[in-house]
Amino acid sequence: MKKQFPVTLDFDSVKVAAAQHHNPFSVLGRHSKANKIHVRLYLPYAESVHFMHNDVAISRIEGTDFFEYIGKRGELPPHYRILWLDKDGVSHENYDPYDFGVQLPEFDLHLFGEGKHWHIYQKLGAHLHTADGITGVLFAVWAPNAGRVSVVGDFNHWDGRCHPMRSLGGGGVWELFIPELEAGCLYKFELLNRASGEVLVKTDPYGQQFEYRPKTASQVVARNTHDWQDSAWLSERAKFDWLHQPMSIYEVHLGSWKRDEHGHFLNYRELATELVAYVKDLGFTHLELLPITEHPLDDSWGYQTTGYFAPTSRFGSADDFRYFVDCCHQNNIGVILDWVPAHFPKDNFALARFDGSALYEHEDPRKGEHRDWGTLIYNYGRNEVRNFLLASAVFWLEEFHLDGLRVDAVASMLYLDYSREADDWVPNCYGGNENLEAIDFLRELNTITHQQQPGTVIMAEESTSWPQVTRPTWAGGLGFSMKWNMGWMHDVLAYMQQESIHRQYHHNQLTFGMLYAFSENFALPFSHDEVVHGKGSMLSKMPGDEWQKFANLRLLYTFMFAYPGKKLLFMGNEFGQGTEWNFRKDLDWYVLEYPLHEGLKTLVKDLNHLYKTESALYHHDFEQRGFDWIDCHDVQQSILCFQRNHGNESLIIVLNFTPVVRENYRIGVPVEGMYREIFNSDSEYYAGSNTGNSAVETNNEPWMNQSFSISLTLPPLGAIILKI
Repeated sequence: MKKQFPVTLDFDSVKVAAAQHHNPFSVLGRHSKANKIHVRLYLPYAESVHFMHNDVAISRIEGTDFFEYIGKRGELPPHYRILWLDKDGVSHENYDPYDFGVQLPEFDLHLFGEGKHWHIYQKLGAHLHTADGITGVLFAVWAPNAGRVSVVGDFNHWDGRCHPMRSLGGGGVWELFIPELEAGCLYKFELLNRASGEVLVKTDPYGQQFEYRPKTASQVVARNTHDWQDSAWLSERAKFDWLHQPMSIYEVHLGSWKRDEHGHFLNYRELATELVAYVKDLGFTHLELLPITEHPLDDSWGYQTTGYFAPTSRFGSADDFRYFVDCCHQNNIGVILDWVPAHFPKDNFALARFDGSALYEHEDPRKGEHRDWGTLIYNYGRNEVRNFLLASAVFWLEEFHLDGLRVDAVASMLYLDYSREADDWVPNCYGGNENLEAIDFLRELNTITHQQQPGTVIMAEESTSWPQVTRPTWAGGLGFSMKWNMGWMHDVLAYMQQESIHRQYHHNQLTFGMLYAFSENFALPFSHDEVVHGKGSMLSKMPGDEWQKFANLRLLYTFMFAYPGKKLLFMGNEFGQGTEWNFRKDLDWYVLEYPLHEGLKTLVKDLNHLYKTESALYHHDFEQRGFDWIDCHDVQQSILCFQRNHGNESLIIVLNFTPVVRENYRIGVPVEGMYREIFNSDSEYYAGSNTGNSAVETNNEPWMNQSFSISLTLPPLGAIILKI
């Protein structure tokens, strides 16, 4: 039955009572009429209402929840406070939210409409705010197609009639200042679908804190009180030449690295103690976090994000996360965040059809939906959507001092036909499959972040042959700092999974990567993606008996650290986790009681140390002059030999991919002298067989197009590094 309203109410008041008015300020609050002051309040839960400054009653309009006062001009204070009793006799005191003017400056709205407000997260969302000397919370949200938007929360019975917002015009932003609200209160936005009349309740797209899952309300955050102690780190980072510096990255899922004795998550502050000490001891230069942006489902590992401006409450508050990053920096460890601008989940409490329309996504599912993932694709051609994502990137780098972002699923952004059937995609305006709007977005992302936060790095997870991913935008590139070398990773893992007797037939999988190694700035990843979904752990991929599995893994890691490119290992890989990664529990730390596992961990620690101290292993990671083949043709014996260079410093790396000891194995070397073995993956310190060399003298016999040569003993499934 249609609700009836008293004939005493005008049309606008009826719309307010029906929660359908786009500008409740035209009805509510203080208005001047014919030399009188009219105050109108709408309080669905009130029995009686008084002004607090003079205890004068405000009368109910009969048969309604409106209360009205008519008086002389000048008799009310600049902002009046009211006292009202609810139906249970409980008293409430507050300033009238509808007695305040517009709070958001037009300039901010203009920049946002152009897609150029990199700090819009300081304006939209919910923020502690002071208006005319009165404190409270300013709420603002972009919802251009809504017929009405309200703030609902634990302070108003989650009732959309209580705090309707005002529309600020054609830009689609709504705002409301609610006096005397404080940090910690829970809230959402209630939106009326203008077309269908459906009422939607949504979390804040710009929310900076959320309830602990599975609850989904946004939470007003207190002002940042963290006292940063990382000024020295930030100063160095601003001039950090990451192109020519070592970067060894430990990728970690905070929820399953380690848990407490009850199986519960560790807090960011606890992780700041345990994880940072662990990573520092192993010698990694950076941490990379699987997304800690707020997300509803643990199973997504954070890659289906709903809170692009909020560290997940699973591990604590925003200030707790600041403490974690600060601790990393004070221990000379950088922090990179996996960040997901490629897609978002369909959960109806979040961004999907936010105001009843396809606001953040494309309306056409051929452009706006990932069929495989069950997620939605951002509309990168819309200024406000692009601004939302760009501001999120700036937010993490600026507000939390992060040192970089790893952008997930870039390939899915670049191609309109990514993972689609032939009739399930829409070509661009030129008839091609390139997503031109996404390309422009990525270029803008890299330009802005590098300008705003110099020294930070933006890494692409991009698995195709798209050209110039890591070349400057002014040269036609996408502008990323680095790209994951997925081709190298797949080839090398496919090779290593072969039984050693068959490896001679797959030798090119080790050498092919050098044909394109310097076409991009590559990072070499053995990431979480390689130890899930039935792929097994890194250890279980290796062939042979137990000893050979560990020897193979030690050999593989040595190859990675010696090969051009920055390094990345997922947690558990460093000590030979035996089982596949399970995000529901912590790592199998107990295996470190066994010498083979402890030996592998020691090897990774020593490789990190060697990598950071020998400039030949990192200085020219992205330049041809840092690498020379000595011999890549010994197919039958499955041996590789190459040289890493920097200035007058050179290292010789020899790798034996069979379990056969090679005695008197001769290689050519460019310089005469005594070569010392500075690293051996088969050392007894790593639970190896301890086969190798101490020091070897060159002789004048030319070999392998080199002027000199040396004769070596090559360990089984082992790698040695020599230095003159």
